[in-house]
Amino acid sequence: MFSGIIEGMATVTAIEKEQENVNLTLQCPFGQELKPAQSLAHNGVCLTVVKTMGDSYVTTAMKETLDRSNLGQLQVGDKVNLERAMPLGERLDGHIVQGHVDETAVCTAVEDAEGSYTYTFEYPLNREMARKGYFTVDKGSVTVNGVSLTVCNPTDNSFQVNIIPFTYQHTNFHAIRVGTRVNIEFDILGKFISRLSHFN
Repeated sequence: MFSGIIEGMATVTAIEKEQENVNLTLQCPFGQELKPAQSLAHNGVCLTVVKTMGDSYVTTAMKETLDRSNLGQLQVGDKVNLERAMPLGERLDGHIVQGHVDETAVCTAVEDAEGSYTYTFEYPLNREMARKGYFTVDKGSVTVNGVSLTVCNPTDNSFQVNIIPFTYQHTNFHAIRVGTRVNIEFDILGKFISRLSHFN
């Protein structure tokens, strides 16, 4: 489980395709603290460390992950948001994040809000999935590229988030432009509530 509070960014240094999987080599500030079998959220996607080499490590993304997320679009030199799994007993600074990306969304607008930034994201409208809790609500939580954020101005298939300068500088939000595809994970609480209503 994760909280959506990004610890740092990793740089993609190598990409190797192995049948339907992709092996990613990344370099990160706390790479020497990692060990094989450890879970890390990469742009919000939970992946397992399979090999470590100094401040670098290797992780494997399978076809399902590549199809559902933006990891298949990564190139050497790209920055990836990282978060290690949340230890039990720690303060939950963000919200409950599973590391299971639901789908991708596309950035449709970036506005300078005089000190912060407002991003608009749009995703495919799917009413069947919405009935299962895959939607956003005003002032609710959403995860964008692994970052826990508060929803503003939601519609049936879009939402806005406000980004302060610290988040802009310390995550890959600074690289998001109109047309950029991001990973989103809807709030698990909404999914549980929608599932419970199925039995009423």
